[in-house]
Amino acid sequence: MYTAANIKVDLVAERILTLGGVPLHTFEDYIKKSKVPVGKNVWKDEESIRMIVDSLHELLVLERKILKDSDKAGDEGTNSMMSDFITEQEKTVWMMKAWLSEEI
Repeated sequence: MYTAANIKVDLVAERILTLGGVPLHTFEDYIKKSKVPVGKNVWKDEESIRMIVDSLHELLVLERKILKDSDKAGDEGTNSMMSDFITEQEKTVWMMKAWLSEEI
């Protein structure tokens, strides 16, 4: 199954290649390096949404750092990609926090 996560990993990998780097090659590699919490056996709705919000929060922290660094470097392509990711994820966090009846 091809998911939104797969698409983002592909986009990031393509960007790394475009900049002359070598991306990670497996999800196992990404998981080993990840700072984002990974859930297992989560089946309660509120717990699931909370985990997604927490994971997106961690991604937003990382993406804002990349956005800042790419701006300093004048890297418009990476800057645009991170800006798009941030916009999408902030909206998702807002919707999920509303579902959880939490303040943003």
